[in-house]
Amino acid sequence: MKYLYLFFAIIFLQCTTAPKVAGQFTDGEFDQMATKMASGKVRDITVTDLKAHQSDYIILDTREKEEYEISHIAGAIWVGYDDFDLKRVKEISKTAKVITYCSVGYRSERIGEKLQKAGFRDVYNLYGSIFSWINEDYPLVNGENKPTDKVHGYNKRWGKWVKDSGVVVY
Repeated sequence: MKYLYLFFAIIFLQCTTAPKVAGQFTDGEFDQMATKMASGKVRDITVTDLKAHQSDYIILDTREKEEYEISHIAGAIWVGYDDFDLKRVKEISKTAKVITYCSVGYRSERIGEKLQKAGFRDVYNLYGSIFSWINEDYPLVNGENKPTDKVHGYNKRWGKWVKDSGVVVY
């Protein structure tokens, strides 16, 4: 039943917060959407703060493998979402600074909560996630660690949140 509720909540948010045309939204509209995606159980960090201190963090990509292969933040470790397993982070110290990200921040916060429950003490969620990262024109790499401007849009409703600085693929 809770999954059915979650499904309808996500559909509602997509319908009420998505811009009408891809890439045509204000920063305020993006912030409103990103804020709705987060429950606040995991502390947020902005893309600007991450970019300035990237080497201080272990970055975990909580999207599906196909999304990660298209592009990810350089140095990010893929851990997945649907089949996430704590075994994928067993080599990471529970005292390390860890940042999770996905497309907009919903999936990454859920994984961040799991990490906190497992004893990780310094966990952050990347506010606006990879969409915010590419919208700030920060670099991405593909599965071969080569620079790319492509980003997986998750689906057409969510891909609308990527500005023209990125090429959305599905």
